Amino acid sequence: MPVNLAYFLFFYAFFYMGNAVYGTFIPLYFQHVGFTQSQIGTLLGLGPLIAILAQPIWGLFSDRAKTKNSILLLLLACTGLSVLLYPLTNQFALLLAFICVFTFFQSSIFALSDAVTLEALDKRGRGNFSLIRLGGTVGFAIMSILFGIIADKRIDLLFGVYAAIIAICFLLALRFPTIEGHQAGSKKMSVRVLFKNRKLMLYIGANFVFQVTLGYYYAFFPLYFKEMGGDSAWLGWSMVISSLSEVPFLLLSSRIFQRIRTWHILLGAGAAAALRWYLFSAIHDPFWLLPSQALHGLIFIVLTVTLANVINKEVPSELKASGQTLNGLLTLGVARIIGSLVGGVASEAYGMRSVFLYNSVLAVVCIIVFAIVFTVQQNKEAALLKRGVKAGS
Repeated sequence: MPVNLAYFLFFYAFFYMGNAVYGTFIPLYFQHVGFTQSQIGTLLGLGPLIAILAQPIWGLFSDRAKTKNSILLLLLACTGLSVLLYPLTNQFALLLAFICVFTFFQSSIFALSDAVTLEALDKRGRGNFSLIRLGGTVGFAIMSILFGIIADKRIDLLFGVYAAIIAICFLLALRFPTIEGHQAGSKKMSVRVLFKNRKLMLYIGANFVFQVTLGYYYAFFPLYFKEMGGDSAWLGWSMVISSLSEVPFLLLSSRIFQRIRTWHILLGAGAAAALRWYLFSAIHDPFWLLPSQALHGLIFIVLTVTLANVINKEVPSELKASGQTLNGLLTLGVARIIGSLVGGVASEAYGMRSVFLYNSVLAVVCIIVFAIVFTVQQNKEAALLKRGVKAGS
């Protein structure tokens, strides 16, 4: 089957529409049914805990399956069905169980769809992943506006809308070209190979710390915005601003990757995060939070696309899905747990405003530490290259 990039473009558009519905408004739904900030932090933090278990499982299955497509379709189907369990109860314990089931399937879709898309582009011989990912940005922006208006009156429609969107994604994924699991035959490769790649681990490590601060943002920004006096419609517009701010990077990413070192790009995203969280802690009017959302385009999408490309280049074909899911395990799993659970407790103890300031400090410390580590690593590589040149001359 020829590679038609339109199916990938629309897949990302609709999948991130679903992300706008669920990721943005689920904290408000939990608040709507009467849960406290620490309970909301627990609900949003337990899901990523399950993701820690799910990511390596689905990554391994994908690499060893006859096709990665079959695993992606399975995850989409189970995600769409499991989200319909949420409105069946308002009991805390049952919702914890439902979130576990939902996250077990949903959390790996991001990484696996990236792996399938990047391999399809390699098979095609041309195509820009960033432009395809732009479909997700546009979809997220559109749905943030539409569901922001709906959520003011009927936030309970969240689950039906999300399930319908996932159903569309399933139909689009049926049209993807076949991407085989490279370990389906006799050739096997241990996941330990990933951990031996020092450069890859450094990139993932820096990304992880910045994602911890993003984990707190995703869990508590909607509540923070409402606490400051903003409503759901304005919250939707704030997400539109954050989403559309990704467009410049997505359009220019191929040039940026050619001209700027990868670790400079990552630490630049960290600097934008530090500034953004500081502004969140300093601003008292919800209206002024809106322009500060434009910094999102220098953080999340930069980290996401950069790591996806690094993994696709650094990781052997036999472990491409496992490499993407390892990164997803840390960013959608461990980082979100720390951001949600620790952030929820800290918010009740010190207030959300103070926690955003602490996140700013954490980002600055991370930038300093990893700037030193990356510089040392770069100098070592330069020295080894110089020795190799001398030995060959």
